[in-house]
Amino acid sequence: MTDGRARENGYVREMRLALAQAVRAGARGEVPVGAVVVDSGGAVLAEAGNDRESLSDPTAHAEILALRRAARARGEWRLSGCTLVVTLEPCTMCAGAAVLARVDRVVYGAVDPKGGAAGSLWDVLRDRRLNHRPEVVMGVLAGECAGILTEFFAVRRMREQ
Repeated sequence: MTDGRARENGYVREMRLALAQAVRAGARGEVPVGAVVVDSGGAVLAEAGNDRESLSDPTAHAEILALRRAARARGEWRLSGCTLVVTLEPCTMCAGAAVLARVDRVVYGAVDPKGGAAGSLWDVLRDRRLNHRPEVVMGVLAGECAGILTEFFAVRRMREQ
């Protein structure tokens, strides 16, 4: 696992794009998570924010939607050479999708100690039993990524009282 502070400058632009997607998702009432897929040259292939509520789809996580769009843009399901950048540590479903898509790297901002599958609760991305293990870079703009989620849930809790 690579600490994001060491390589953060290489992924700040992409994480800011993912953060913008997270903000849009939050404005729609979705949990504010955003994802971006870039190719080896840094060109953006796809961007997405969570869309589970509006699509009534439990798989409509930002990562899944971004991977699907990137595969469509490339015309193939293998995303070798690509990097998935996401504001929150991927869950088991999204980590598994990243492995199956053959991305070279997964970069994330905030750690998810309750459901993270990139080193927190599980470590799907580096499980030696799987046929592909992307590089993991954690902690890129972690404070900003966590802040959006903290604010979203604080507002939600206030509304529920």
